[in-house]
Formats: sequence, structure tokens, C-alpha cells
Amino acid sequence: MDHTPDLPLTLERPYFTDLFERMRRGGRFSRLEIVAFVIGLSVAYVFGIRWNHGMADFAVNYRAGQRILGGEALYQTGDGHYMFKYFPSAALVYAPFTVLPTELAMVVWFLLSLGAFVAIFRIVDRLVPQKHAAYLLVIAGAILAKYILHELRLGQINVFVTLVMLASLEALLGSSRPRAELVAGVLAGLAVAVKPYAALLVLYLLVTLRWRGAAAAIGVLAFCLALPSVFYGGAGNLDQLREWASSLSRSTPTLLTNVDNVSVLAFFTKWLGDPGRALLPTAVVLGMLAVLTMAVVVAGWRRRDACVLDGALVLTLIPLISPLGWDYTFLMAILAVALIVNNRLAFTKPLQWFLAANFSVIAFALYDTMGRVLYGAFMRWSVTTVNFVVVILALAYLRARDVC
Repeated sequence: MDHTPDLPLTLERPYFTDLFERMRRGGRFSRLEIVAFVIGLSVAYVFGIRWNHGMADFAVNYRAGQRILGGEALYQTGDGHYMFKYFPSAALVYAPFTVLPTELAMVVWFLLSLGAFVAIFRIVDRLVPQKHAAYLLVIAGAILAKYILHELRLGQINVFVTLVMLASLEALLGSSRPRAELVAGVLAGLAVAVKPYAALLVLYLLVTLRWRGAAAAIGVLAFCLALPSVFYGGAGNLDQLREWASSLSRSTPTLLTNVDNVSVLAFFTKWLGDPGRALLPTAVVLGMLAVLTMAVVVAGWRRRDACVLDGALVLTLIPLISPLGWDYTFLMAILAVALIVNNRLAFTKPLQWFLAANFSVIAFALYDTMGRVLYGAFMRWSVTTVNFVVVILALAYLRARDVC
């Protein structure tokens, strides 16, 4: 019998047609396509980010890695605005990079960050059930693109913390097995050890009665917090933790009026002009968000996949609750945006248009598109805070409709 070999992809169907079809349906990318993506953004890094003196935050954390290896104080007032602001355990993440020159370490960090973003999109692709929207990940990524690029330009670590938290949520999907819940807890504990704001995920484990996961998270966090004792000794490590708390409490009030701060506390401080006057309305709004979150959790209690939407809500809440919630940390709302876009038809027509407008504001509110005066007012008014409160309300709507 005659055998006709399969035609190459380029002859049977144009390559880019196949690529766009997979993008539309949410199919997996090949290794070659991922490598091309990494190379493309690496070129953007060389010609854009580094030539514009970017990755300032990585430089701060790189110095913290040097200090912890030398047993030096991490929190030094002489650093001013560029003082290290995280747990001593977070400095250990950067310690291995100090064997490289700063510039080379930045390149390595940038490439690892790209890899983390690829992994994030893959996890989101697996977490979003029953995809209905064409080009779902492309749209979600485009909406949050300015935050993703800002993260890369600063050389921040939020991308890795977001990846770990999303991996924890994915593990929770198999939490009927004790081992999966423990894995979720371990990952949550690691995330908190790097960025304290991830404690909200541990609180979620407690609220949903995942005791094994919560215990694992607390145990891992305690272990990570104790690790710097290798360099400081037990008493010295406690001194560093106390200095961390002290430096954070001193710096927070001065940063509440920073235009990039999008927390609820910063929102009311900017509008009322005084952190003291902002405390009451902040407490009221955060209380309402807490009640709403509990209602969402309770409404999805019997759903096996409830942790997907619950987790999307928790991750979106983090920049709003954290007093130092910088706008680019909203990159962790990627799962929330993907869920809303995927289930857009569950909303009424007016709400669909409203959400489309909200996402347009998020995506296109840029200095380059708005100009200095309008963009400055946009950031001073903390409109971004309102944009993502809308995202949270949209998630609650989806749960009320029992869509996801």
C-alpha cells in the first residue's frame, strides 16, 4: 500500500496560521516558540531596560544579598528610599547572585523572570476551566502588560512570588489528597518568607479549614525566618527582624502619598491628605472587602474548583490590603483577569461594556498615551485602586452566578 508522508507544517498549513489558532484556543506553545519569546524580550531588555538604567530594585536586593553573606546589617538608614524592605530570609534569595558581577547578575535575573512569566501563563492556562474566549492569555497579558514590563524594568521579585502562589493554588485543586494540601502549604510558606503580603494566602488556608496546609505554611515560614541565623546567630537574627519591623513602620507613612502606591490606605491618604484621617474609611472599606471575600468563599464551599476563583480574588486583594501596594504588583491579578475575560458572557451587556472600559483604562493609562499632566492626575487620584476593586466585584458576581 502506498504511503504518503505527512506534509511539513509549512506546506500543509502556514506556520503562523497554526500559531494563531493555538493562541486562540489556548493551546500549548512549543519549546522553540518559548525560546523565541525569551530571546525577543531579551533584546528588548538590552536595548530598552538596561540602556535606560533600569532594574534599580534588583540592585537594592543584590546589595542585601552581599550584606547577609557578610553578616552586615540589612536595614541601614543611609540607604534612604533604597533601603531593603523585606524579611532577612528574602535576602538569601539574592545571595547566590552575588558571585556574579552586578550587570551579569541582572541579565540572569531578567532571563529567570521571563521564564517565570512563561510558567505563570501556563499555570493560568491550566487553572481556567472550560475556555470560551479566543486569545484568552493574549488578552489577559495585554491588559496587564504595563505591570509586567514595569516588573521587568525594576528587576522585582513579585513575578516569582506570584508563580509560587499560583502553584500553591494549583496544588489545592488536588487537596482531597493530604499530600497536595501539604504541597500547597509549603509553597504558601515560601512565598510569605520572601514577601510578607503572601500571608493572605495562608489566611485563606485557615479560613477554608485546610489545617494541614496552614500548619505546613507556618512551619516552612518559621524555618525560613530562622535561616539567617547561620550568618547572624540567633540573637543577631532576632535583631534583624526587629529592625525590619521598625524600618517598615518608619517608612510606610512617608510612602502613602507616593503616586505608585495603590493600596486602599494610600487611596484615602491621597484624597484626605492625612494618614490619620484615612484610617477610618480604610478600615470600613477593608472590612467590606473582607465580608465580600468570606461571602465568595462560602458560596463556593461545595465546588471542587472553588480555590481557583477564591485564589484569584485573594491575589488581587493583596496590593489593595498591603499598605505599600505598588501598582505593578497587580500583575498577580492575571488569573482574575483571565477568569473575567473567559466568562464575559455571564455578565449582562451593560456590565460587559463597563468591564471592557475598566480593562481599557487599566491597559492604556500610560504616560505615553495620556501625557504628563493627565497621567499625573490619574496616579494622584489613585484611579487604579478603583479599577481593581471593580475586578474584585466582577469575581464576586461570577461566584454569585455560580459560573466559576
